[in-house]
Amino acid sequence: MHSVEESDRVAEQLLVAGIRCMEVTLRTEQAMDCIAHLQKKWSKKIDIGVGTLVRSEQIDHVESLGVDFLVSPSLSKDLIERFKTAKTPFLPGVSTPSEIMNAMSCGLNTLKFFPANLFGGLTALKTYAQVFPEVRFCPTGGINESNYRDFLALPNVASVGGSWIVK
Repeated sequence: MHSVEESDRVAEQLLVAGIRCMEVTLRTEQAMDCIAHLQKKWSKKIDIGVGTLVRSEQIDHVESLGVDFLVSPSLSKDLIERFKTAKTPFLPGVSTPSEIMNAMSCGLNTLKFFPANLFGGLTALKTYAQVFPEVRFCPTGGINESNYRDFLALPNVASVGGSWIVK
């Protein structure tokens, strides 16, 4: 998000659409200000999460804001160690069987599948359902209004994420 005003517009659009959850990615200089604003203004109406966490010190800062969930595009030793002590639920990202197995070895069974469009999409998730039946995914990356229902129909998909929901 590029401004507090934009974050308000997005929160309003999501609520109108009946969606009570949003992820603010740490991809702009204004993201932290937007997260703090959203927490103050919208936290009673919508769950506010933070995505694109790539360094453990980011977790300390966003947890101090009282966010509802954390999302990372992948796993690293530092993130795994910090997630273990986090007070906030987290969704780490994976793409490959090796990454899934690494997450499973850490006791994780709900994972972000990212970027889904570059790593096999529906076909990959159908295969992963057979190989890793205990794992549930939230695919993101290439999910849109024309394919999200196909993803949600898979037994190993708990939810989907995408920016198509708001313009």
